[in-house]
Amino acid sequence: MDVIREMFAEYPMPPAVATAIYYLTRAVMAYGTLILVFPIFAVYQEWKIWASSPTIPNLSPLGCIKVYLFNVIWFTWTFVGSLLLLPLWLLGGCGNSVEKLAHCVVERHGARVCIAAMAGPVVVRGAEHLPPDVSPPGQPAPVYVANHSSQIDVGAVYYLFRRFKWIAKQSVIYLPGVGQIMHLSGHVFIKRTGKNKGSISNLYVKSNEAVQSGVPMFLFPQGTRRLAQRMPFKDGAFNIAIENETQIVPISIDNPLGAFNDLYPLSLLWGGGRTKEPIVMTVHRPIQCRKDTDKAKLKQECYDIIYSVLPDYRTDEEKKRSE
Repeated sequence: MDVIREMFAEYPMPPAVATAIYYLTRAVMAYGTLILVFPIFAVYQEWKIWASSPTIPNLSPLGCIKVYLFNVIWFTWTFVGSLLLLPLWLLGGCGNSVEKLAHCVVERHGARVCIAAMAGPVVVRGAEHLPPDVSPPGQPAPVYVANHSSQIDVGAVYYLFRRFKWIAKQSVIYLPGVGQIMHLSGHVFIKRTGKNKGSISNLYVKSNEAVQSGVPMFLFPQGTRRLAQRMPFKDGAFNIAIENETQIVPISIDNPLGAFNDLYPLSLLWGGGRTKEPIVMTVHRPIQCRKDTDKAKLKQECYDIIYSVLPDYRTDEEKKRSE
């Protein structure tokens, strides 16, 4: 804090202003230190996923370190990015003035840095099935749906080079950097506990507004992360697609079992990174939805399409129960 005091001594200003700036700076710096704390909880959440089934390996100590660094990079990147965008946001009258910059510059590049640094290369198959980034006038934007097995998914989807909005739980907004950049990007927040009818209603209002304005929605319809299990899809994404009579685009994300546990990126030092198994995203043909589309059949169709190209890590008992 001596550096801050010296700065104020070098550039005199009214005491009240100097005091306000001093304590604001201290508050921002203290808040920023949480960047080193919150990733610990992220490691625990990821570890639980990998420890949930005997058919997949547990997250190794090295894997835990890589997950921690993955999150530290993401938190730091978004924290700095949100601070840099703050003046533009204020000058633009707040609101959605920096949504595109926040998503297409800060989020997209930050996510790609995290993936490239800690998870490995990404291969996109079926990119020709992606709808154009800018929807034609009068045509609603598509809804993207994908399986969700790891934190890797959240970064990998930015390799599609498409603008979209997430739906996230309300508590995310308090995360340093991540919460602020998601707010600036205009993502949709919902409450997942208690009496949340108003929150669910707001979810559809905000999602419909985004789709009608030409900004796609991206949802993980299983609602939670699972690698070895296959959860039934929830209605949200399909309600949005049917209500807006737009396309729904199924995407399969295949994360290799060694994504976090291998020696990458250290293996790049001796050339081993060249044989690193990539994260593979498969974009399937869009499905056009109408008001009279059968939602149950649509959900099952997307479920079958997404999992058709993914390895099945379920136990024999889980497979029997799903039959």
